[in-house]
Amino acid sequence: MWPFKRRVTEETRASGSGFTAEIMAAREAYISGRRGIGELTATAQGAVSLWESGLSLADVKGTDLLDRRSLALSGRSLALRGEALFLIRDDGLVPCSDWDLRTRNARPTAYRVSVSEAGGGRTETALAGEVLHFRIGCDVAAPYYGTAPLKRAQLTAGLLNAVETALAEIYETAPLASLIVPFPEAPETDLEGMARGFRGNRGKVLIRESVNVAAAGGPAPMQDWKPHDLSPDLSKTMTTETLGAARDAINTAFGVLPGLVNSASTGPMVRECQRHLAQWVLQPMAASMAEEASNKLGERVSLDVMRPLQAFDAGGRARAITAIIGALVQAKVAGVDPTDAMKMVDWGNEY
Repeated sequence: MWPFKRRVTEETRASGSGFTAEIMAAREAYISGRRGIGELTATAQGAVSLWESGLSLADVKGTDLLDRRSLALSGRSLALRGEALFLIRDDGLVPCSDWDLRTRNARPTAYRVSVSEAGGGRTETALAGEVLHFRIGCDVAAPYYGTAPLKRAQLTAGLLNAVETALAEIYETAPLASLIVPFPEAPETDLEGMARGFRGNRGKVLIRESVNVAAAGGPAPMQDWKPHDLSPDLSKTMTTETLGAARDAINTAFGVLPGLVNSASTGPMVRECQRHLAQWVLQPMAASMAEEASNKLGERVSLDVMRPLQAFDAGGRARAITAIIGALVQAKVAGVDPTDAMKMVDWGNEY
């Protein structure tokens, strides 16, 4: 019998959807800017800045933990990653760069978070009650993960990135403003000397002999000095229209109406675009963040971005308050309870 027993070893490997694979995929996605996350473009950064600035101005009631800095970090992280995570500590909220989580009934129960430090990051384990996890664009297959707006519009982000990359390469390598000038046969040194003579003579009169040869019965070409432009004709590729359409689509994905960045926009159009961004994009996110904070902090928290952004029609509100006051006076004269009258048109205290 063989005197040595066979040693049985078990090798443990991470699954395809494990922590390391997800972190590597996330890093590749939102750092490289090539697959669905066009965050390196000015269009995306402009929309991200609107989210960041809009949320940082929100009125917060019920807690002191959601300060301006934390709200700004939340807005930027929600725009670029679709989610933001903070550890709840006595001295404030601690932003987390990466995290892994465990769920039960599709709800997070525990987190393993990474906190960035100046001398190197650290890892902590926290329960769900110790973490503020804001997320948008959740899918029914993974409601505990958020998705960025550009991740949901990968074709548009890829188109914008491709067009901007192509234009950058053209302006870097294409022979822009280069000309070919025909000249009769001559030694290479004479051609180089003439090329140096043209170079730098801006605004001067350059006198050169004609290319027509008529002496000694030589050939007489019909063309004279007619330069040929080597600059590529980009108008036929419709790069301007394609780039403009891609930018408008990116802004729309972020909830920014294309009219906001249109050169022909007027003041009323700009105000309507700002109201649309605040009312249909930022305020729903603020309500979701307030709900998360209320569940974790034990206090009723509310966030309002409409008032600080002045995202309402001031003239319309003034006319409305005048009509409301007149209606209340008439209700009192008629003996009708004003509270019941307001509830009949859904203007009760709960609204």
